[in-house]
Amino acid sequence: MLIGLIAGRGKLPEVFREEARKKGCEVVTVGVKGVTDTQADQLFPAGKVGGVMKFFKRRGVSKIVMLGKFEHRLIYSTLLNFDMQALSVLRRAKDRKPASLVRAFMEVFEEEGFEFIDPRPFMESLLVEEGVMGRRKPTDEAEEDGLFGFLIAKEIAELDVGQTVVVKNKAIVAVEAMEGTQATIKRGGELAGKGVRVVKVARKSQDFRIDVPVVGPETLEVMGSVGADALFLEAGKVYVIEKEKFARQADRLGISVVGLC
Repeated sequence: MLIGLIAGRGKLPEVFREEARKKGCEVVTVGVKGVTDTQADQLFPAGKVGGVMKFFKRRGVSKIVMLGKFEHRLIYSTLLNFDMQALSVLRRAKDRKPASLVRAFMEVFEEEGFEFIDPRPFMESLLVEEGVMGRRKPTDEAEEDGLFGFLIAKEIAELDVGQTVVVKNKAIVAVEAMEGTQATIKRGGELAGKGVRVVKVARKSQDFRIDVPVVGPETLEVMGSVGADALFLEAGKVYVIEKEKFARQADRLGISVVGLC
């Protein structure tokens, strides 16, 4: 199978490429200038959707996976550089929420004959499992915060605001929006101090073909810097980059990591 990979920031695109190749797939990678930090066959400026389509067609690509971090604020910082296809995405989207933009993006590609495929069969080992990861179990207080935050995070995710909340003493101190997970954690720590807990979930209607919730070592580093002591992730829905390293790092930083259903 020939797969076109649209790669954002982070290690997830690289992990997918390696796993897909192990299964005998050929992967053609495109990236965004100033965003993609993995090897790519071709880089395009943000907003040049038509260029990506033409490149994939020349390479014979019809099946696509989109992985990695693409900052939501790109839609504002590069507006004047958008090509006709990118502007079509904006026109189709009923609003500027991530899920709306994602659906519009997919429609534009699908009308040109492309098919987005689910990357999960290639990366099942990265999904968070239910229970404690690593050696450190959460305190009773932390677990209560995690369960409280999980319910709130699921509701907020359904509103397509964000998928991460920061909790302390059963109070939501920060909610993810356009700034992203790490900035949300920093803000929560600044507001509530040490002992905050972080919860990350997926939407009920999460389309994993193009939008994958993920955490990695950088997430833990930010948590450690603000004194967060527990991370709660939706089991079977959130990916963990470099799982073994992640678990060791969590133990070193004194952070409990728990998969919740």
